[in-house]
Amino acid sequence: MTVMELWPGQVPGDAGIDGEEKRRIHDSRFVGNTLLITNVSRPSLTVHLPPQEKNTGTAMLICPGGGYWDLFWELEGEEVAAWLTSRGIAGIILKYRVPRRPGDAKGVPPAGPLSDAQRAVSIVRSHATEWRIDPGRIGMVGFSAGGHLALATATGSGDRSYPEIDAVDTASCRPDFAVLCYSGYLKDADCDRISDGIHIPADTPPVFLTHAGDDSESEVAHSVIMYLALHRAGIPTELHVYATGEHDFGVRRNEKLPSSWPQLCLNWLGSLDLYSAPQG
Repeated sequence: MTVMELWPGQVPGDAGIDGEEKRRIHDSRFVGNTLLITNVSRPSLTVHLPPQEKNTGTAMLICPGGGYWDLFWELEGEEVAAWLTSRGIAGIILKYRVPRRPGDAKGVPPAGPLSDAQRAVSIVRSHATEWRIDPGRIGMVGFSAGGHLALATATGSGDRSYPEIDAVDTASCRPDFAVLCYSGYLKDADCDRISDGIHIPADTPPVFLTHAGDDSESEVAHSVIMYLALHRAGIPTELHVYATGEHDFGVRRNEKLPSSWPQLCLNWLGSLDLYSAPQG
């Protein structure tokens, strides 16, 4: 495992936050106790690489959720990385800026995490040879607010949100696919259309969405409306809506219906030649 900071110096456009980075155990009403991180002022990547004999060349940048206030580091970070590496995929956890900064607009995603995510994709691509990653198979997987961040990165690569800093930023910040799990901030709060801040350019990469119909934290319409918009724009897209499963189901194998989504996602990636299961 390797941990590396995203920015070589001052974090661009950051108003800063009082206090040191904090970790705490949160008792989620959906999954019980899980580790959260907040007060992130030095964004970083935690790189988990698969064993060489299992490596498929595919990589996923992992965006934990937490409403842009916290990061569900264990449930939607470490557990996801463990699942990915067991399938021969590099799992790289993005510790992006949280919580929201003073002055951030209420009710909409803050700007800082998108800069972090764009920089992160470029870093992964610039290290592709060293980390035995195919530079054309670098995707993102995000949960809840992290799903929005993955989508924003996938659709916003044509306009990097910070000025170029160094050679890393010459590498593309466009992910090759995006996986969105029980996402929020995708639809307008008052009607069934995508949020005003989301645009779907023609070069948007393939997108996989999954959600539970009984999600009481982020309504299923976020994924359904986004699927329709992507489909109508001609973007390769797949959607799985489960009758039950609530929020924060992560990648855990249990009796809940959404526990099947990880394999369905790998099947989808395989159909697009973005993943090949390791042999043996």
